[in-house]
Amino acid sequence: MYRSRSFAHVMASLAAAFVLVVMAANFTQAQEVSEEQLKIAKQAVAASKSTRTLDNILPSLAENAKKQLIANRPDEADQISDIVDEVAISLAPRRGDLEDEVARAYARIFTIDELKAITAFYTSETGKKLIEQTPVVARSIDQAARVWTNGIRRDLQQGVTKKLQEAGMQ
Repeated sequence: MYRSRSFAHVMASLAAAFVLVVMAANFTQAQEVSEEQLKIAKQAVAASKSTRTLDNILPSLAENAKKQLIANRPDEADQISDIVDEVAISLAPRRGDLEDEVARAYARIFTIDELKAITAFYTSETGKKLIEQTPVVARSIDQAARVWTNGIRRDLQQGVTKKLQEAGMQ
């Protein structure tokens, strides 16, 4: 029975993801874009590499499915892994559908001239450097935010403690 619930949970998660994709597709179709907009938007998406982080969706779903299914049947780990891999590989060509949806989002938000400018920027040396160095910048921003947060937390605590003492509340 536990095995069935775990498999059902995996299937429910996959079904929920499918429903979200279908809903997004229906919403996108309601706001039509021209073929020219879509073509230029695809160029902007490719140049900006803005879908790079989406590459992990299917592998991550497959790994989660493996973990859940193998937890219930560790004796069949190899076979389960092979089956999940086979199904995941069969779904990989659908990655293009996601790419199209992202391009449609760009086409709805940006004008053709803006899409061309985005493409021009991200294919420039500065744009390429921005893409390459964004993870480094993000780590630096995260580190700076943590240091700043710790300092603010300390100063807030000290300030409140002092004011509470002055008010005779501590």
